[in-house]
Amino acid sequence: MPPRDNPTARQVRLGAELRKLRERAGKTAREAAGRISTDQARISNIEAGRSGISEERIRRLASFYACDDEALIDALCAISREHRGQFWWDEYRGVLPPGFLDIAELEHHARYMRSLQPVTMPGLLQTPEYARALFSAALPRLPEDEVEARVEHRMRRATVLDRDEPPEFASIVHEAALRMRPGGRKVARAQLEYLLEAVDRPNVSLRVIPFASELYFASELYVDMAHTALYAGGVVPQLDTVHIDAPIRSVYLDAEAELHRCRLLLELGQTASLDPAESRSFIQHLARDM
Repeated sequence: MPPRDNPTARQVRLGAELRKLRERAGKTAREAAGRISTDQARISNIEAGRSGISEERIRRLASFYACDDEALIDALCAISREHRGQFWWDEYRGVLPPGFLDIAELEHHARYMRSLQPVTMPGLLQTPEYARALFSAALPRLPEDEVEARVEHRMRRATVLDRDEPPEFASIVHEAALRMRPGGRKVARAQLEYLLEAVDRPNVSLRVIPFASELYFASELYVDMAHTALYAGGVVPQLDTVHIDAPIRSVYLDAEAELHRCRLLLELGQTASLDPAESRSFIQHLARDM
């Protein structure tokens, strides 16, 4: 089977974890190839997410790498068993950019999520009208049918919060995001009112960083707080992932140092924010005045 042209973020992550295990064990790609009767190029493609790998081969490599973390091995095997067309977001393959599928995939498999939102509402808590206003403002302008596909996709993403065993979702939103009015006053006010409904769910919480918060600026992490960040907890801690949504492109981070930095960022955001009850009152006040 030829290498994949566009592996998903989750397929890339499977390969990256196998590479980490190999490097931690001090084994070369050539040695790994010999262990599973393949060639070095195939190992390189597997570790880049461009080629799949069977569950049996994952377990053979794990043994070769002296990895006895059964929870991690089981999680990697679960990823290897997934196939294209298995999930709802696969319907949008070829319709929307791959990044839209990757974020839906990340949220679907997350055990919990933490987000920092400096200038927009959390994607999982947006109304259709708010999302449509954001996508309609994109430059260069998007075709109308793609705008509608993006809105539909975003609304379907949000259903992850309503399933039988939903992930916990905690978001920190800056006051700037609450005061911006994409789509105008009516759309913005309806969005604030929807936030108040959303936080009534037991698995959803929201905290607001007010303009008056001095702690927001009192850290070297301030520059990081200019971008939307999502920390998704994996089925095992080794599969925790950070998604940074920047103006030029989105990136997925999984190195421990990067995960640690994002955890510090979220801790700073929580320290700088109002508590959930104060945040709710703050949003109610903004909605009344809008």
